[in-house]
Order: sequence, then C-alpha cells, then structure tokens
Amino acid sequence: MSRTVKIGIIICDRYRRCAGGKCFRAMREKDGAFNRYADREIELVGYTTCDGCPGGNVEYAVDEMKKNGAEVIHLATGLIVGYPPCPYLQYFHDYIHTRYGLEVVYGTHPIPEKYKKIHEQLGTWKETQWKEILEATLSDEQTRLAYD
Repeated sequence: MSRTVKIGIIICDRYRRCAGGKCFRAMREKDGAFNRYADREIELVGYTTCDGCPGGNVEYAVDEMKKNGAEVIHLATGLIVGYPPCPYLQYFHDYIHTRYGLEVVYGTHPIPEKYKKIHEQLGTWKETQWKEILEATLSDEQTRLAYD
C-alpha cells in the first residue's frame, strides 16, 4: 500500500451523540466515500460536529484538523441523508476547500437503503447538484441494505 492519507470527518450536530459506527465501519471496509482509498491506509485525525446550524464549528474544527495533518475532510453522510439534508452542505464544501486548500468529500458511509427510499419519495435529491453529492455514497442496493 502507498502512503497513508489523513482525514477529518465533520458530522451533523443533530447526530452529536453518534458513536460513528457506520463511518468507522466504512473506513475499515473502504465502503462508500472511503472506496477512493482502496489502495491506501487511512488515518483519522479529527471527528466532530458542525456545532449546529449554521455550522460555527466548521471554521475552528478544520483549522485544528489541518494542524493535525488532515489532507481530506469528509462531510459525513448524515449531513446528506438527514431530514432535511444540511442546508449548508455545499457552502461547507466550498468554504473548507477555499479557506484551507483541502480536498473535501461529500459523505462517509454508504447511504442506507431506508434513507434512499424516503428521499426518493420526498423528491429531495432531484436537483442536479445532488448527483455530485450522492455519487460516492449511493453504492449498490446490497451495500445500502447492509448499512440499514
């Protein structure tokens, strides 16, 4: 394997009590948005919430993550699948990339099937910007069911 990539994860504050099980499982199994690291090791250098709308912790947390060597920031799948999805998701992506020069990835673990179904029924992900946001975490049905 080649060089280890250092990452940080930002989760939605609604899930602040989340123990990170699906994210860490996906990191270990290289599922969802972690599939991009199939031939690399991953080191987690930071894991925190946005601190609630409008995401005041994003500025400070990413600064600390970068000081700890973060090269990539993952905006957790919970920001994508929440009801409603995070209204600041694209802004966080653009802000982090612009301010810190870091790569920013939408998602962590694969989207669970139950979330995909309800968001399809609600029409949440119809706009064109969702194609890029969902790309790394949509996975196949079998994988989505495994993360239900």
